[in-house]
Amino acid sequence: MVKSVDLPLRVHEDLVKVSQELSLMAKKPISPSMAVDMLIEIYRAHLGNPCALDSFSQQLRSLNIMTPEEFDKYWDEPATTSEVKRKEKTKKQ
Repeated sequence: MVKSVDLPLRVHEDLVKVSQELSLMAKKPISPSMAVDMLIEIYRAHLGNPCALDSFSQQLRSLNIMTPEEFDKYWDEPATTSEVKRKEKTKKQ
């Protein structure tokens, strides 16, 4: 059964680029959905190593990760709006 996922435009563009890069490596067409599947498999294989899992977990805990709502808002805003907000914050400080 196929399910749809809404991706921010920037994430979708990155995914298309990754699928194109994988297509070049494989010398076969790789769709974006195939690329997602491959990336998940790579993620699982990498984190199958206990040392890698521990290191990755520590890195995730130390990151200042946005909430899902903040992430969606950040990626959906046009670049010019984000730049203006950053400039305003810099001037206020």
